[in-house]
Amino acid sequence: MAWRKSSYSNQDGGNCVEVADNLPGSVPVRDSKIQRGPALHFQPRAWTSFVTALRAGRLDV
Repeated sequence: MAWRKSSYSNQDGGNCVEVADNLPGSVPVRDSKIQRGPALHFQPRAWTSFVTALRAGRLDV
């Protein structure tokens, strides 16, 4: 899997999220500080809806 750090991640070591977008039918998301830990897997449509809402400011983060 090719992981990339989210552009929303804090570069100081906190709030770090990594996403792998190269798996068909699944978008895994993990905490970059625990790379061997668990990953949450989302359906691509659900992930796209989440990212769209986040970018539009419709989520409290």
